[in-house]
Formats: sequence, structure tokens, C-alpha cells
Amino acid sequence: MVHVRTPFRISFFGGGTDYQPFFEEHGGCVLSTTFDKYCYTTVRRCPPFFDYHTQVRYSRTESVRKTEDTEHPLVRNSMMYTGMHNLSITYDADLPARSGLGSSSSFAVGLMQALYSMNGKYVSTRKLAQDAIYVERELCREDGGWQDQVAAAFGGLNRIEFDASGFSVSPIVLSKARKNELEGHIMMFFTGISRLSAQIAISQVRAIKDKVTDLLEIKNLVSEAERILVQNGDISEFGRLLDYTWNLKRGLTGDISTSHIDSLYKRALDAGAIGGKLLGAGGGGFMILFAAPEYHETIRKTLSEFVYVPIAFESEGSKVLYYVPEDYDYDVSANC
Repeated sequence: MVHVRTPFRISFFGGGTDYQPFFEEHGGCVLSTTFDKYCYTTVRRCPPFFDYHTQVRYSRTESVRKTEDTEHPLVRNSMMYTGMHNLSITYDADLPARSGLGSSSSFAVGLMQALYSMNGKYVSTRKLAQDAIYVERELCREDGGWQDQVAAAFGGLNRIEFDASGFSVSPIVLSKARKNELEGHIMMFFTGISRLSAQIAISQVRAIKDKVTDLLEIKNLVSEAERILVQNGDISEFGRLLDYTWNLKRGLTGDISTSHIDSLYKRALDAGAIGGKLLGAGGGGFMILFAAPEYHETIRKTLSEFVYVPIAFESEGSKVLYYVPEDYDYDVSANC
């Protein structure tokens, strides 16, 4: 049995430049961090006593005889890609899916780590990210960027760059006091709206050719945000930059924001927030706000109808929490 914990991520700057059609030509760059909310993937051998040979539990339960009959595309393709079969797989999470936290990619990374571990194989953090990207983008044919898989695999506060050769990860080096200052200015709220990021990603991919100038500016803001952090500039400038990049991003397509989201954001600014943004592709899910700590209580009262989620940064990335080797000696040739 293997039990894997994989963090969710907050993307501060550069979102949209991690889409392959853009970064292969122009290069891409994001600044993101993982935080202390996770998805959990448990994998064990499915005992040979039932009329099914693979069982998957998520928002529903699937019990099938053949791997290729599994309906969940990520589970099906991950199992077939790694050559694993006859498994019981369970997914659970601290926060809801379809909410802008890169949850599907965190699951992809955690599942790949669990499957390799079940097979007695150690794989590098880089390979976990690469394989999760391949399964989601190529085998599942889902539109989207690359940053979520990289963030979930590596963990921490990072600058992640993309180009035609792949990706590179550079940790943002800050003092403990500076990191605590940044963390202490972040608030997270759930808008109550869930959406499929892949559907919004389709419109963003289509808009790339017409929005190259905006995307290049979004990319360049990563360096400015990093400079503010590492040079110990006024931390409020980081929040103002968030506001600026959010207004840039929401102009990429009409699917990224809504009148409901715009109203929520304005109320937060009126209550003392300096900036913020929707996480992920947009359309709903979680919103982060950047505000001095003395305004947090006022903002929480102003947005009392929305769920507030306290967070803290984390730096471990996807991690095996429990591992016991398993082996069953029975014929599985007819089950995969």
C-alpha cells in the first residue's frame, strides 16, 4: 500500500505563459508557491476475490474488470502508461476540485508517484512532473498549462521557466521574516463557483495569437515581482502588481472573470485589500487577496458569505507518507 500527499498551489504571476503554444515561441515564466492544503492518493493491490479487478474511488466509485474500462481518464491513462493493473485507488482532498488550485494536476502527480512506488520504483521529482504533464496534456488531451504539475511535484515558492526544451525551477530565496511577511498578507476565499479549467483553457489557447503583447507583459511581471520580494522592497508593491496582472489577465478572454467575481473583488478592495486575483484559469473557484494584516478582519466581515481558508506556505511537494510493499501471486493476464 502507498499513501501519497500532494500540495495545491497558488500562482501569483505569469499564468497563461505556461501554455505550450505560447512558451515554445516566446518562452514562459511563472511565480508560484505550494501551500498547506493537499490531495491524498492511496493505492493498494485489489484482492483477487471480487468480480472486479480495479476499483477507483473519487466523487464516485468505479469497479471494473479491465483497466481500459475505467471511465476516469486520468486514472485510466496513468495506469496504462505505467503498466499497472489490479489496483484499488482512492482520492481525497482538503479542498474542492475545479476551483483553480491545480487540483487535477496535483492528483496526476500524486497518482504517478503512488503507481511508481507500488511498482517498487523511485523516480525523480522532475520525472513526476514530466510524466504528469504527458498524461494530462497528451494522453488525456486536456488543454492547459504546465505550471501546476511542476509546482505540485517540486513544492515551495519558485520561479518556473518554460521554453521549447522543457522547464526549469529556481527557488525564490527569502529570509524567514520576508517569507512570513508575504504569507501574512495573503487571504484566500472560495467564490462558491466550480468550473472545468480545461474548458476555459481552450478559449485561452485560441486567444494566444491575438494576445501575445499582453502575455509578454504578464511574463515580464514575474521578474518585477521577484525583484520586490528578494530586494526587500515595500511588500505592498507586490499586492499592487497582483492587481495589475489580474486586470491584464481578465482581459485575455471573456471567460476569465464574471460580474459576480468583479463585484466580489471590488468589495475586497474597498475594504482594504491592495490587490488579488482568481486562481487558475479563471471563471470561479478560489480567489486570493493581498492585504495588510490589520485589514484582514474587515475584509472577512465584508466577504462573510464566502468561505475563508487560512493558509500557510509549504515546501515539500508531493510526498510518500506511507509505504508497505505488496505482492500478490495470481494470474492477472486477463485483467489488464
